[in-house]
Amino acid sequence: MDPGAIAIQVLNGLQYGLLLFLIAAGLTLIFGILGVINLAHGSFYMIGAYLAYWLSEKTGSLALAIALALPASLLLGWLVERLAIAFLYQRDHLYQVLLTYGLILIFNEMQRIIWGNDVHGVTLPAQLAGVIPLTDLQSYPVYRLFISLICMLIAVGMYVTIHSTRLGMMIRAGSSSREMVQLLGIDVGRLFGVVFSAGAALTAFAGMLSAPINSVYPGMGENILIVSFVVVVIGGIGSIKGAFVGSIMIGLADTFGKVMVPEFSSVVVYALMAAVLLWRPQGLFGEK
Repeated sequence: MDPGAIAIQVLNGLQYGLLLFLIAAGLTLIFGILGVINLAHGSFYMIGAYLAYWLSEKTGSLALAIALALPASLLLGWLVERLAIAFLYQRDHLYQVLLTYGLILIFNEMQRIIWGNDVHGVTLPAQLAGVIPLTDLQSYPVYRLFISLICMLIAVGMYVTIHSTRLGMMIRAGSSSREMVQLLGIDVGRLFGVVFSAGAALTAFAGMLSAPINSVYPGMGENILIVSFVVVVIGGIGSIKGAFVGSIMIGLADTFGKVMVPEFSSVVVYALMAAVLLWRPQGLFGEK
């Protein structure tokens, strides 16, 4: 591969990895703090993509569509947590799996009723539809760089929030010991609602950002959920740093795997996970 092609694949891998981070960060916090295995997490990705498609068709602007869809996703996450997930905190993981799998079926059926089973595309914003030349013959889409930049800003914002704010202190304490948070007199119900809603909104936002470069189609959440679980396992459950590092590793491994060994590309991601677990069974940044 020539240097230009390598640069393009690195950028693609970073963009994919950073998008995965938005999904995996919420997933690892929900499991690390709430202790809930949320199989329906990927459904929020699908809902975000469909909202971006539908609202951009209605308003003619992807930016306006995202501005309207984000609060809706936050509200949906809060409702799901209050009406369903809140009843699972003291239950066995089997109940969590069964209920969240039921939520997947509900969300998929709602998607079919509202938007149908057709595959949809979302038009790129005119301001971000151009390309940046890398070499004389190769260029890179501006929108993909825009996605990477937005995801990086969110990652920095999450780092500052978790390490420099009272909310972040409670999240870090909750990820280490939920019992300690309760003994400190913190409103655990409100904390759990904030964490779940934020995780759902981040995942939906990832779906909104990816809608213009990927097709919007039924069941798209299930595919991204599997990869996100791999990221969480690699990074370590409950670790935002682990989610970030794991996402970048998976993004690059998946991208270069499809280019260099396409016949084994579906195995590369899981082989990487197996290698990490053999070395550190708790994940890269998970607690022993």
